[in-house]
Amino acid sequence: MERVPFNIPPYIGLEMNYLTQVVESRKICGDGCMTKACDRKIEEMTGVKRSLLTTSGSSALDMAAILTGVGPGDEVILSSFTFSSTANAFTLRGAQVVFVDIRPDTMNIDETLIERAITPRTRVLVPMHYAGVSCEMDSIMELARRYGLLVVEDAAQSVMSAYKDRSLGSIGPMGCFSFHETKNYSMGEGGALLFSDESFIERAEIVREKGTDRSRFLRGQVDKYTWTDIGSSFLPSELNAAYLLAQLEHAQLIYDDRMRSWNQYHAAFAALEASGRVVRPVIPEGCTHNAHMYYLKAKDIQERTELIRYLSETANVGAVFHYIPLHSAPAGLKYGRFVGEDNYTTKESERLLRLPMFYGLTPAQVDRVVNAVYDFYAKR
Repeated sequence: MERVPFNIPPYIGLEMNYLTQVVESRKICGDGCMTKACDRKIEEMTGVKRSLLTTSGSSALDMAAILTGVGPGDEVILSSFTFSSTANAFTLRGAQVVFVDIRPDTMNIDETLIERAITPRTRVLVPMHYAGVSCEMDSIMELARRYGLLVVEDAAQSVMSAYKDRSLGSIGPMGCFSFHETKNYSMGEGGALLFSDESFIERAEIVREKGTDRSRFLRGQVDKYTWTDIGSSFLPSELNAAYLLAQLEHAQLIYDDRMRSWNQYHAAFAALEASGRVVRPVIPEGCTHNAHMYYLKAKDIQERTELIRYLSETANVGAVFHYIPLHSAPAGLKYGRFVGEDNYTTKESERLLRLPMFYGLTPAQVDRVVNAVYDFYAKR
């Protein structure tokens, strides 16, 4: 029986056309026509003032952290239920990360707990939109305005998602996308830093180009370029951008395909949830998600472990869990602190498992996964 993999990187069949163009142009380093076309497309999709393609979602976060100006003695508030890159970007600048508990319905940061974690040292709030489902951004932006804080959206999983008709990544002054091979739209390794506040853009171009004003030089604004600020090599190659561009130009095709699979899962598991065996994802009113993932919550970590093993060994289906909470990790203990009670972060993270979800997943494959999950619970 052929395996249903957890993920297959997206490929629509047109990527090679753009890759061939790049190779034949002999212009394969970054910031050429493919890079610029991707940035324009992202700007059109999100309504932001500027998009800068980066080497990864982590690089986008690293750039954002530099642009916020955080340093030793500063604090940054985020959820512990996120990838290490969210925290790394700010700990690399010397700031302390401050974790608060999540909401059990969306797995996002609990907006009602943020205020009690704010201190005179707090500089930045980093809402991570888990599974492409938005955090409660009105509340978060109001807190930021009241306390004079910057908001950096970790929208790594959220391309084509929205909150009250506003694209995720476009609500705070800066937002970060990822185009890793596990994301809805991919360039293998890649990301983008989005700007709704144009005051950050000029310095961002310098930071992305190793601290030089090369972008201004290429536009003819200066007659030579030089090292003017800190930065690094955050600019992806034209080859990566070419692969991504084909997908961005057909973003709705990929979105519709993934949404069909998501809806099929969601309908199929309604009865299993009604029987009290699992919990399905929750999409709050006002949130438009992008079918980045489909997950279920089992009773506890033991049941989840057994279900993942059963899917793999009995049904030949790939399923994974996601994440180990950062505040309990060695680096989290060293570089951060948790404010308040961990009522949900650990408990909910230990229940959650992700099912196969990728562009091209067939209805028959979804049925196989669904049947295998039902078989597992029928045997318990």
